[in-house]
Amino acid sequence: MTYPNFATLRVTSCNGVAHVVIDNPPRNLLDVRLMTDLDTFAACVEDDIAVRVIVFASADPDFFIPHGDMAFVDDPSAFADLTIGADQDVRLNPMQRLFERLRALPQVTIGKLAGKARGGGAELLQALDMRFASLERGALAQMEAPTGIIPGAGGTVYLPRLVGRARALEIILGAELIDAATAERYGWINRAVPDVELDAFVDRLAQDIAALPDGVIAAAKAAVDANFADPLAALLVQNTLLGETFARPAAAELTRRALANGAQTRDGERDLEAILHPHR
Repeated sequence: MTYPNFATLRVTSCNGVAHVVIDNPPRNLLDVRLMTDLDTFAACVEDDIAVRVIVFASADPDFFIPHGDMAFVDDPSAFADLTIGADQDVRLNPMQRLFERLRALPQVTIGKLAGKARGGGAELLQALDMRFASLERGALAQMEAPTGIIPGAGGTVYLPRLVGRARALEIILGAELIDAATAERYGWINRAVPDVELDAFVDRLAQDIAALPDGVIAAAKAAVDANFADPLAALLVQNTLLGETFARPAAAELTRRALANGAQTRDGERDLEAILHPHR
């Protein structure tokens, strides 16, 4: 299958494996352009029988996806009105719909994390089947609470299934940046791999899975997924509670303060936790 020329993605495919490199300078934010491209890619690849495994990575050495675009705070209706993931349940918000579309892909999806992933970037990784991170450079956070909201793109639903209730609450309410070794121990990622070995490790795993006999991937995913209830009801609860927190004055005030103090600048994103926790 021929894929469009995306503005924010570089897509290559070989031997049953599609490599999707996120390239949305200057900071790889999960903005409207990137969300739209990911949605279009998912719509194309879900019917591509030649692709059996999809590996998501980043062109930015510092950031996988730092988080969703905070600029939505000044125009929330622009976010709510996005048609992204239009084939998913309309009661979900656009980012939830996008990640559910990715989660439901028939292919095996793998995230390769060699930088920071916070907020929506971390939630995108949670929606994938597997996650592998650079031991030295990989790090994750759910950073929404200090801005007055809760994770709103699946984090309160996907994360507890990976790490358990107590650790999910620690991650969400503590809003700390979690290093790859700790994320592996918590179950947030499959494995933390030395940086020099990460590419080869993920490539080998992807090729081994892509070479499996017909029907094995679909059967394995269906059998494993049968152990978990459909997350739709939980996502609807998340979306309602997100709306309630977002409607409070603190959410807009704290988000604007973070932006004024350097959030969504490259230097600010390197230590976003210092901006989000000014009381320290």
